[in-house]
Amino acid sequence: MQTLQARDREVRAHEAAHMAAAGGLARDGASFSYETGPDNRRYAVGGEVSIDTSPGKTPEETLQKAQTIRAAAQAPAKPSQQDLAVAASAGQMAAEARAELAAQRPSEPNDGRSSTQARAVESYAQVAKGHTSERALSGIDLSV
Repeated sequence: MQTLQARDREVRAHEAAHMAAAGGLARDGASFSYETGPDNRRYAVGGEVSIDTSPGKTPEETLQKAQTIRAAAQAPAKPSQQDLAVAASAGQMAAEARAELAAQRPSEPNDGRSSTQARAVESYAQVAKGHTSERALSGIDLSV
């Protein structure tokens, strides 16, 4: 019976972690499969949380949803194989959304560098030449 009690606690904590991380993407609550113990009580031995995995209306929304889905899938201390598969699918969903966002941006000729990289290289060159005015460094955001 102690084994069933421990499993029940583990399953409930696992599904609660999914629910907490999924936020508004969780559909309903967690559902459980039960086993009846020698004391005639039902103990949760398995569970799942259904999450909305549909794409968003925009690539930005899809990216945000994918990040939430991935976080929800990886939330438990010991993610299951199914959890890891969902996280991988969410990673693919995020990559596709990022690609769509990149395709929407106007392209600029810059020797293969991103516009931020190109501006950073230019600013570095100006600083190296002794041009350290605020204008020379404006528009550079090095935060990640």
